Amino acid sequence: MKFLRPFFFLRSLLAKYMLIILIAMSITQVAYFVIALFALEITKTGQDESLNEVNQESNVEERWHDEAKHIQNFTDETITQHFESWKQRYPKAAMFWISEDGTLRSKVNVQEQLPSTWTPSFTTKFIKERYGGNPFTVIAFVGEDETNGFIVLEIPRDVFNPPLRNIYEQYGSLVFLGVIVIILFFICISFLFFRGIRKRLLKLQDAMEIRDVDGLPIEIHVKKKDEIGQLEQTFNHMVVELRESKHRERKEEQLRRQLIANLSHDLRTPLTKIRAQAYSISKENLSEEGKQAIQAMETSIVNIDGLIENLMSYTLLMASTYIFEPKEINVVRFAREQMTTWYPVFEKEGFDIDIELQAFDDNMWLIDPLWLGRVFDNIFQNVLRHANSGKYLGVKTESTAHYDAFIIKDYGKGMKNESNAKGAGIGLSIVDLMVKGMELEWDITSSESGTIIKIKKQKDLSK
Repeated sequence: MKFLRPFFFLRSLLAKYMLIILIAMSITQVAYFVIALFALEITKTGQDESLNEVNQESNVEERWHDEAKHIQNFTDETITQHFESWKQRYPKAAMFWISEDGTLRSKVNVQEQLPSTWTPSFTTKFIKERYGGNPFTVIAFVGEDETNGFIVLEIPRDVFNPPLRNIYEQYGSLVFLGVIVIILFFICISFLFFRGIRKRLLKLQDAMEIRDVDGLPIEIHVKKKDEIGQLEQTFNHMVVELRESKHRERKEEQLRRQLIANLSHDLRTPLTKIRAQAYSISKENLSEEGKQAIQAMETSIVNIDGLIENLMSYTLLMASTYIFEPKEINVVRFAREQMTTWYPVFEKEGFDIDIELQAFDDNMWLIDPLWLGRVFDNIFQNVLRHANSGKYLGVKTESTAHYDAFIIKDYGKGMKNESNAKGAGIGLSIVDLMVKGMELEWDITSSESGTIIKIKKQKDLSK
C-alpha cells in the first residue's frame, strides 16, 4: 500500500489547495513577464530614438539652433515650411516667428493667445517665464545675425519622459487593475474551495444528528476520496458497526427474555410439587417443630413464587409485551377492595393499620385494574418484607389543586437508595414501569424513621 500513498496525496485537500496557490502564482508571474517584455521593447525603442537624437532636449535645442542658422530666405512661406517639417517629427510642438521689428509673423500649432507686437520688455518676460519650465522652449535667431528676428520652439516636456514612465502613465491603471483582478480571482477560488469543504462538513454533521427508524445515524454517500471522504467512510463504518451491535444486542435480549420466561415456567412446576408434598406432610401427625418447619417452607414457597412472578412481569414490561387494558374505574373503591384483601395479612403480623380513604372530586381514573392491583400488591409486599420492624401501615388519600394521590406510609428502617426506584428491589421496579405506563406519577420519600410513597394523578387544569 505504500506505493499508493503518492496517489492518495494527489487526491488530498492539501494537494488541491497547493495547486490553487501554484496557479495563482503562475498567473501573476506570467502577467509580470508580459509586462516586462512590453516595457523592455518600449525601452529599447526609446533608446534607439535617443541614439538618433530624438526626444533629447540638448539635441533638440542644438538642432533647432543649427537649422535656424542655415535658413536663407526670410519669408513667411519659408519659415512656415520649416515649422511644418518639425511638426512632422513633434506633433505636439508649437512654433512661431517674431521678426526684427517685433511683429508676430508666422505660427504653427500655437494654442495660447500671443500679442501681435513684441516689445523688449515682453520678450524678456517671456524668456524668463519659459526658462526651465513646461513646455520646453528653445529660442533661436534666424540666419547668421540677430537682424532677422527669432523663431521659438515649444515642446511639452512629457515628450521627453523615459519610456517606462510613459508606460506607467498610460497603462499603470490597467496594470493595477490586472493585479486586483488576479487577487480577486485567487480569493474567489479559495472561497469556492473552502465553501465546498464547509458544505461537506455540514452535510456530515447533519448525518450525525439525523436518526433512522432504528435510532441510529444515517449513512452518507461518499463522493470523493480526500480527507473528508475518508472521514465519511469511517463514519459509515461506525454506523454499520453500531447497527450490527444493536442487532446483536436485540437478539441477545430476546434470548435472555425467552430464557427468563422458560426458567420461570420450569421453576413453577417443581414449586407446585413441593407445595403439594408440604401439604401432604402437614396432614401427618407432626411435632410442634415439624409444623413450624412446614409453615416456614410454605412461606418460602410463596415468596419464591412471588419473586418468579415479579421477574416474569418485569421481563414482559421491558419487552412491552405485558397486556395493558385501560378502563375507567372508581379508584377509591378499588383501593378499599385491595385493603380488604391485605388487611388480615397485616393484622396477623401485628401491624397498626390506619386507613383514611376519602373520595376525590373525580374518582374515575382511566387505568388498567390488573396493573394498579399489581402496584398495590408490590408496595404492600415490600412493606411486609422491609418495614416489618415498624409495625405500622397507613393508607390515605390526598387532594390538592394540582393532583389527587394515594399515600402509603410505614415506620420501617427506610430504603438505602430513595432516589433510585430499582434500588428498592424488582418489585418497586415493576411499580415504576406500571405507574408510568398508566400515565400516573409516584414519589418515594425514605429515611430511618420510615417511607412514604405517593401515587399521583395530575388534574386537568384546563377544565
